[in-house]
Amino acid sequence: MILPSQRHLFDLPDDVTWINCAYMSPQLHTVSEAGKEAVMRKSSPWRIRAEDFFTESEALRGLFAKLVGADVEGVALVPSASYGLAVAAANVPVKVGQRLLVLAEEFPSNVYPWRELAERSGGQVVYVRRPEDGDWTRALLAEVDERCALVAVPHCHWTDGGRVDLVRVGARAREVGAALVVDATQSLGAMPLNVAEVRPDFLAAAGYKWLMGPYSQSFLYVGPRFREGRPIEHNWLMREGSEDFSRLVDYRDDFQPGARRFDVGERANFVLVPMAMEALRQLLAWGVADIQETLRALTERVAKGARSLTLEVPPEEQRVGHMVGLKRRGGYGADMAAKLAARKVYVSVRGDSIRVSPHLYNTQADMDRLLEELDALV
Repeated sequence: MILPSQRHLFDLPDDVTWINCAYMSPQLHTVSEAGKEAVMRKSSPWRIRAEDFFTESEALRGLFAKLVGADVEGVALVPSASYGLAVAAANVPVKVGQRLLVLAEEFPSNVYPWRELAERSGGQVVYVRRPEDGDWTRALLAEVDERCALVAVPHCHWTDGGRVDLVRVGARAREVGAALVVDATQSLGAMPLNVAEVRPDFLAAAGYKWLMGPYSQSFLYVGPRFREGRPIEHNWLMREGSEDFSRLVDYRDDFQPGARRFDVGERANFVLVPMAMEALRQLLAWGVADIQETLRALTERVAKGARSLTLEVPPEEQRVGHMVGLKRRGGYGADMAAKLAARKVYVSVRGDSIRVSPHLYNTQADMDRLLEELDALV
């Protein structure tokens, strides 16, 4: 179903054309109100009960599990996607000479942990070259073999929305005994993803982009075989029996069940957690499949107009619906985004592409406005 404009749920001035959700989402009114109420709550700490350290974070854990089709025991609450990927890097075994596959021109947070892991284990990071036909799935499958210890990929390339078929890539990774780690930051919340189908060993996602939440509240899904793994920090909340504040000095070696051992310290963040809960409730109410279909109609309009301006666009069958890169041979220059921003049209330039990433607060008229400005500038 194509959803109607939801601009009224956001605080966006009429003269601003924000087509940059891949950079950061605007904040829903309900999320802002939840944040304001939460900040004031801290003014009266006697209102924060011992059980509040657990109940709200567990509710958030459940909402995220519902979004990705997971069991709640597989969800950890983390401050960033990079934290989640660091957890993965601390637990994926790599032998000397084994390969760790990543995409060429991948976002740095999904590269640096694997470079460090390769250095300490004697493995080798292999960058899968950008395919000329835009088919990242084919390019990845050609590289996944018995030499691989790890396949670390996104659901779509962060610069232009080039799609990766995670189900096929995950199946091949399991065939050769490689771990599958997914950075879903640029897709989760805008594109359907079910962990029961993909079966990742780890899946991390930042919460402030397509998940519409606050900065520094992110998520990690951990597959069953790694749930007894090693956390990268040790905080009191992750230990069994931590609900009983009077017995915290009875130190425990056992952890809270499931992926909770990977939760960040102060996971009960009394400001960010309520905000993230409101954001996820709204996403679930809209329906991620309907969000994807609605946004595809917008990016298809942009793609068609961009081709008339002789810009290159990834093939429709090889890209996601919520994001599209408009490539110009030789690039755009460092000031293209600034020139558009001066006209109150906001997008990102990533590599040789203008990255267009709308959401439900955008309309066809916003896409036409972008194309008009590009026509004048390109």
